[in-house]
Amino acid sequence: MSSDSIDEEKDFVGEYRIGTKRPLHFVFKISNRKENLHFFQRILGMRVLRHEEFVEGCKAHCNGPYDGRWSKTMIGYGSEDSHFVMELTYNYNIGSYHHGNDFWGITIFSKTIMDSVRKNKYKFTEEHGGFALKSPDGYKFLIMEQKSEGDPVKKVTLCVSDLTRSIDFWSRLMGMAVYCQSEQKAELGFDGTSCNLELIKIAEPFDRGTAYGRIAFAVPRQELPIIQRTLEEERETILTPLLALDTPGKATVEVVICADPDNHEICFVGDEAFKELSKIDTNAPSLLDKAIEGDKSEEWFEKKGKTKIEG
Repeated sequence: MSSDSIDEEKDFVGEYRIGTKRPLHFVFKISNRKENLHFFQRILGMRVLRHEEFVEGCKAHCNGPYDGRWSKTMIGYGSEDSHFVMELTYNYNIGSYHHGNDFWGITIFSKTIMDSVRKNKYKFTEEHGGFALKSPDGYKFLIMEQKSEGDPVKKVTLCVSDLTRSIDFWSRLMGMAVYCQSEQKAELGFDGTSCNLELIKIAEPFDRGTAYGRIAFAVPRQELPIIQRTLEEERETILTPLLALDTPGKATVEVVICADPDNHEICFVGDEAFKELSKIDTNAPSLLDKAIEGDKSEEWFEKKGKTKIEG
């Protein structure tokens, strides 16, 4: 993007436009793919969109700070072109992850999920006017029994230590509009129709644990270096400078990964290549089933007299 075109834009925050970003997914580290597949498919009613296997750790730590074999499964209610989905990353040699207090939950609107919950006798609690479920790895999903207009996934809620500082970061630098706020929380978003971000202030010492996730947004590829430069000038944290990431047999995408004031990880992805990468793969369910069936990591550790480590 030339400086002339930047000057012509009237809706820039810093040097990049409001409205050019769209939410994509949230990354969860999981320890058991079969149990999670049951939860996300049979309980939440999502479907497997893509599945990919990798033989070594990600250059941008997409699977966390781990080397070795891992997999990525995208699961949700529809394509990332119009839906916010979940990315499930599985490290073959990790048995569990320590949860901190950084992640509050995902809010979903649905009239049918609780029918599946009761049919499968899945545990839940009543909370905040809805029903709270926990995934096999302990991540919270708040189900509101309301009809969904558009994407059922309405909100990602993160905990923060300084609400004022976080609102400034996400609104002024990330370009989000503030829809509502109080002394304890705020809700922000890009267009009012896609998945929003909610920030909740906590009083206790902030702990990200090792189960911490990552939220991803798509932007036009040409805006990636602008975002990086703007954050550098603001002396914000850049975790991974502009980098090309390869996916075997699929498109190569470029990313910039940064962190907010509480080190919540944020991934900006070049939209043009990501649209190619993120196409729904009809073979994904069978690829995942094959990977689960062929996963002998538990047996390998047992033969060695070991157990998988805690991440």
